[in-house]
Amino acid sequence: MPHADVNGQNLYYVHGEGEPLVCVMGLGADALGLALQVPEWSKHFRTVVFDNRDVGRSSYAHGDYEMMDIARDTLRLADHLEIDAFHLLGVSMGGAVAQELALGWPDRVRTLTLCVTWGGSGEWGREFSRLWSRDVERTPYEEHVDNLLRLTLSEDFYEQEERVKSIRQMALENPHPQRIGGFKRQLQSMGRHEARQRLPGLSMPVHVIGGERDILVPVWKSRKLAELIPDAELTVLEGAPHAMNLEMADELTEAVLGFLHERQSSGSG
Repeated sequence: MPHADVNGQNLYYVHGEGEPLVCVMGLGADALGLALQVPEWSKHFRTVVFDNRDVGRSSYAHGDYEMMDIARDTLRLADHLEIDAFHLLGVSMGGAVAQELALGWPDRVRTLTLCVTWGGSGEWGREFSRLWSRDVERTPYEEHVDNLLRLTLSEDFYEQEERVKSIRQMALENPHPQRIGGFKRQLQSMGRHEARQRLPGLSMPVHVIGGERDILVPVWKSRKLAELIPDAELTVLEGAPHAMNLEMADELTEAVLGFLHERQSSGSG
């Protein structure tokens, strides 16, 4: 499978055919995180999904970095694939990355879709990242996975014992598990994310998608993010947790396609 040497990193990626849709994944997630969406999205768009630095089959960083650095990784991957302007989608941490990319290179971004993400971390977010980083150092890997599932799946989902077992097993059997150092660096860079003062400068069509039952990035953060961006469209998926890509895969797939198809038919992007 392909890799690209970009911005000092070696990134693993997959892609399809058609009008480009570049997707940026969240904390601890590799390209498999959108495995339930990519088959349908790829019927309509050249869907590019890749492993960020510090996860999956991509290279690991040698020191700290910022969301802007991952944004540059993403942009250089687009350059490598000879993609000029593209639809951009970011999930959670990937949404913070997508904000930086859209703010830094607005001429490259046709539309911006921001899923279960936030505009700025502030002091609370920095402290949250610091404490979680410290805790994860002392946590056995299986318990680390269990904690991630607890934070990202809904209470209702936990009543479906077999589905929970299946997702847990898939996570534990990932052939390229994220090293704890990579998780910590991603998490700490998230704690330093701050774009709230700059977001009103965005002018491309923007779609913010929040989860009604997201406990990791609460829905009020999605609402606030949409308020900061001129003319942003807000969709709140009823009953959705943070991992809506797993638990409400079809609803997320359709929400994204609906927005993108509207922009295509109206001539935007």
